[in-house]
Amino acid sequence: MPPAPPSDRELDAYREQADRFIAELDEEFYLHYAGLKETFDLAPIYERHKNLTELDQVKSIGLAVNGGARVRELWRFACEGYFGELTRDHAEKLAELESELAVSVGGEEIPYRMVRPALANEPDREKRRVLDERANDLLDEHMNPLHLDAAERVQRGTRDLEFANYLELYRKALPSSALDDLASQCRTFLDSTERLYEEWADKLFRTRVGVSLSEAERWDVPRLFRAPEWDPLFPADKMVPALEGTLIDLGIDLSSQENVTLDLEERPNKSPRAFCAPIEVPDRVVLVIQPIGGPDDWRALFHEGGHTEHFAHTSRDLSMEEKRLGDNAVTEGWAMLLQHLTDEPAWLTRRLDFPRPNEYAVEGATGLLYFVRRYAAKILYELEFHAAEDVTTMRGRYAELLSDALKIEVAPANYLADIDSGFYVSSYLRSWAFEAQLRAYLMEKFGSKWFANHEAGSLLRELWGEGQKMRAEEMLKEVTGSTLEMEAVAERVREVLR
Repeated sequence: MPPAPPSDRELDAYREQADRFIAELDEEFYLHYAGLKETFDLAPIYERHKNLTELDQVKSIGLAVNGGARVRELWRFACEGYFGELTRDHAEKLAELESELAVSVGGEEIPYRMVRPALANEPDREKRRVLDERANDLLDEHMNPLHLDAAERVQRGTRDLEFANYLELYRKALPSSALDDLASQCRTFLDSTERLYEEWADKLFRTRVGVSLSEAERWDVPRLFRAPEWDPLFPADKMVPALEGTLIDLGIDLSSQENVTLDLEERPNKSPRAFCAPIEVPDRVVLVIQPIGGPDDWRALFHEGGHTEHFAHTSRDLSMEEKRLGDNAVTEGWAMLLQHLTDEPAWLTRRLDFPRPNEYAVEGATGLLYFVRRYAAKILYELEFHAAEDVTTMRGRYAELLSDALKIEVAPANYLADIDSGFYVSSYLRSWAFEAQLRAYLMEKFGSKWFANHEAGSLLRELWGEGQKMRAEEMLKEVTGSTLEMEAVAERVREVLR
């Protein structure tokens, strides 16, 4: 018998269980990556809640999708859980391989997961080349067969849900502004910023790596963004005080937020990178920090601080979908807003004894342009990938699209690994535009030092209170009257690179 649409009572029960499922996952993630628990035990959580992602359950909720945005979010959650269950064994095996494999270079064994930091810290170009090529060989030999099998399982699962392919399913799960319309904007963005990118990326490569953009290779990129000379200007002991001071300037006392836990303790197995665990939104949000220092560590802290304040201010009166699901471009936008302060000359001057802040801002803007162009090419690739009957034919297309965007040859072996589930690439792209346009509005309304204005803080708290009830496009329209435009990111970059 085919599934029937769920009743309102059944939907409410599903919401309640989904809420507990997500909370348990976030709790487990926090305990393990904060170094409080050695094992990472996802299987029991998935087993307790396996009915959430069963095929008939997903189909049933899909029949109610025309009931509004909340039901659509539940259905998208169910689909992603269904695909996650189909590929959970692959994810576990991939994680195991990544932790076990190592690259041998010059008699030194480098763990696979440490290849990128090793590339960033290796001054010898030839050693970087060898390290990169051997890492890609491992990816092709050991991981890509698993990635490919997982992709094919998702394809079959999509057909079991009665869609022609993954792209068609997401055209139902997401509005066109998140996929096809965004892709059109990304093509324009790539065209409009090509010369700007070539000019400034060339300057940065010459300064940082000693080669021109036309001479640069993919193994030079991690080295380009490492920039160790800036490390002393971003000391570990000033990270948390800088975040606390920034929030105080906005009228927010982090230390008195009873629903926010700052996990500052040092533990041997604690993640070196800051992260946010919104275990109960908004009643228990954990910001985990083990300060190391350096620009990347500061960026990560402020990014996760943006997520933390968003979730901590979310109204508890919202529905589960509006608190826990919704458009992730919104929370990523708030994270970007705080993160990008660490590239802002006025903020650097206010918070740190910082020489040459404008020079640092130029490097930040060039880096932003690199990453946005990369993701703009990535969404174009993923739209094609998820419509392809045989994804192995996409290997060359991946290299073509991304290499053209970056003017550097990328590794074709990454054509499977460089894909996030659920078109999350769209959330990142739209969050950059959302942030650029909101920042422009904040500067116009509150001045260039909006980040030190209590009225700006009041507006942010009000918007954070909306959780993810609105999509990024809707919130931007309500606040600024503008439509979301990728070209706003180009304008944000040009403002610095004039």
